Amino acid sequence: MNDTRAELILQAELLVRRQGYSGFSYAHLAEVVGIRKASIHHHFPTKTDLALALVAAYDARYDEALAAILADSDDGVARVEAYATLYLEGIEKGLGCLCAVLAIEMDILSPQLRAEVERFFAKHVAWLETVLADGIANGTIRASVDPASFARMVISTLEGALMVERLLGDDEGFHRTISALKDSLR
Repeated sequence: MNDTRAELILQAELLVRRQGYSGFSYAHLAEVVGIRKASIHHHFPTKTDLALALVAAYDARYDEALAAILADSDDGVARVEAYATLYLEGIEKGLGCLCAVLAIEMDILSPQLRAEVERFFAKHVAWLETVLADGIANGTIRASVDPASFARMVISTLEGALMVERLLGDDEGFHRTISALKDSLR
């Protein structure tokens, strides 16, 4: 049963990241996984329940990645670069960021799901603010950087670059964006 649940989460995430939240249904998911829709409802009674599980799993993967970035280096620019490279998977696989895809459709999300997506982004902004402030303190990021403003700029730049480069299929363009971000911090 856990294998089925894990497979549902994996495949639903891919569907949402490719087609959007409103662009997939339990019928799509049942076809991809090879089970009946009723089986999906057994694990996730509503589409909101499924989406909440998707966000939780995505968030947990990011938590691990962010912790690893902090453990790997004290250099603020290197940390921002490592964070930026987390987005490359989306370009390589033709996928959008799960939470950005959901945020695009925020007006149709349940209040609980919207709150989880907002929490995801708020956590990333706070993480980046800390990385930037630490980098300023240890001299790896220029002192004139405002952590609050730059944290939002980093996320906005990366989300936008992911969307554009996913469309253009150009990971080299994304690497140029990362270079520009790094230059803006030095």
